[in-house]
Amino acid sequence: MNTAYIALGANLDDPAATVRAAFAALANLPDSRIVHCSSLYRTAPVGIADQPEFINAVAELETSLAPEALLDALLEIEQRFGRIRAERNGPRTLDLDLLLYNDQYLDLPRLTLPHPRLHLRAFVLQPLAEIAPDLVIPGRGTVAAWLPAVANQGIVKL
Repeated sequence: MNTAYIALGANLDDPAATVRAAFAALANLPDSRIVHCSSLYRTAPVGIADQPEFINAVAELETSLAPEALLDALLEIEQRFGRIRAERNGPRTLDLDLLLYNDQYLDLPRLTLPHPRLHLRAFVLQPLAEIAPDLVIPGRGTVAAWLPAVANQGIVKL
């Protein structure tokens, strides 16, 4: 089995209910099981400021799906939740990002691992630190070591 970390985020409709339902959808992925789910966190939007606040979380998943097959499954879940990719960093019903897959590096047209901005965003690092503080981000160090760099970003645990 492989270990993958997935970031969950939503800011349209009822985002907290959406993220909780997305945890259930991840639990139903084939050849996979959820190991840990973080708490939910409220965060300010990044990029486009004129939109509702986000609800974010992170899940640790054990899976036998290959990285690209897992990405396809995540995109299919987003689609089931009504995701429309109208603008980068815009409002969304659900966003699922594959953050890490074992300690693998990938640089493919549709998938980069580790996620290239995960160490810069409190809405990813804080929930990740909750479930795996000693986790090493390949090429960057531990999750906990990066928390001070994002301490000025607004995030509230629900």
